[in-house]
Amino acid sequence: MVLTVVTGSSGSGKTFFLNDTTKSHKCTYIRQYHNVRPYILVTRIPNFDPTKLPFWDIYVNEGTAAKIQVGGTMAGEETAGFFGGQRKLLLFELICQRAKGQSDLLLVFDEPFAGVTDDFVPFIVERLNHLRENHNILLVTNDHVETLKEMADNTITVSAIDRAKVQVNGKNKVDREKVILALSVGGTYEYEASAEDFKFFFATEVANSKRLVGFAAFCIFAFGLCAISFWDSYESSGATIIIAANLIAFFCVNPWLLALTDWRNYMEEEAEALLHSSKNMNKALMTILTLGLLVIVSFVEYGVVNLVVDGFEAFKWWLAMFMDNASMTFAFIFLGIYTKLPFTAVNIFGSFPFLFMIFFSTTFSPGAGIKAIKAIRYLFPRYYFFCLIPVVQDQMEGCPVDERLTLLWLCVTALGTVILFFIWVGLKAVVRKRAKKGDRNTKVGHDG
Repeated sequence: MVLTVVTGSSGSGKTFFLNDTTKSHKCTYIRQYHNVRPYILVTRIPNFDPTKLPFWDIYVNEGTAAKIQVGGTMAGEETAGFFGGQRKLLLFELICQRAKGQSDLLLVFDEPFAGVTDDFVPFIVERLNHLRENHNILLVTNDHVETLKEMADNTITVSAIDRAKVQVNGKNKVDREKVILALSVGGTYEYEASAEDFKFFFATEVANSKRLVGFAAFCIFAFGLCAISFWDSYESSGATIIIAANLIAFFCVNPWLLALTDWRNYMEEEAEALLHSSKNMNKALMTILTLGLLVIVSFVEYGVVNLVVDGFEAFKWWLAMFMDNASMTFAFIFLGIYTKLPFTAVNIFGSFPFLFMIFFSTTFSPGAGIKAIKAIRYLFPRYYFFCLIPVVQDQMEGCPVDERLTLLWLCVTALGTVILFFIWVGLKAVVRKRAKKGDRNTKVGHDG
């Protein structure tokens, strides 16, 4: 198989060249600064033998091997563990172990020697020689250039002056696009999902999760204050108590929701490095976990409300609380997990349901607002929630006469964000399909 090295001065566009190559073909791509969730226990990585790492004996001798984490920073939180160079070697060894059972893959490495001490250079060289026996390798380097040139079958030199041309094996002014197409040769890694991946998710995100501990502690603190602050409230204050409890529930779950964007980005890069079998499975599991937390928070809210005020014991009140909470968090869940939007955009767009509920549900000021604006209230579960509350329901305009119908509309409107999200995904799929069909037709036309 072929090992190709891309060289060039700093800023000449080596990584840009790699990115364009990876876009033209599916491959296994390790970035120079590849993200991995820092709280992952190394020994929990599915089907991975950490004893093959050249520095693993250090942790074995210290007796900390079973507890060592990947290390790094995520969502502003620093986690102790491997250093930068060690994390790079971890990913490199991970690829080597994953690639053993397959052949003809295209493996792409951006600066595999960056941040790695000279002691480990022979380890990387030995692994590269082993990988090239069955796979095509493309890598960028600024370090140990001569060593890699001696190993390489091809050397490509890029220049910041002329981005349209590159130098290949000493031959100048070779068309860049043709070189990229020539390099984009190799099979796609075939995943084999197993129970190990499910166990990995549970161990990482549930059993050993410090985030869950922090989440639980904050909920206990916030709802504890709610209980002592509103203890022995009058039944007529029920609506006010519910508003307060819903706000507390939202702020309890909000830190978890805000971390979903970083989680998605890190997890997707892990999938690119073959750390686990399926990013779609992980996204589904994280969605289920987040909804489970929302169910728990709603039960806590339900319990606290009934602790401080009478009249809300029936199951319908928990259902109403859960659906109301869900309507304000679904946007965070789906935008944070299932889109490519950055953190700021997710934070802004995810906050819209909560913000619009305040403005348009009319629950903060029944009957207020201009006529056209007041009609929007039917789109919000909070409106139907308040149509259920004694005394307050008499102030709400246009409430359904039947309580069962009110509950039905409450549930339907709570799912409004989910419905809009799937419509958007469907439209994107149609546009993408038409674009691909147009590209195929254009290609056939040129060929003809």
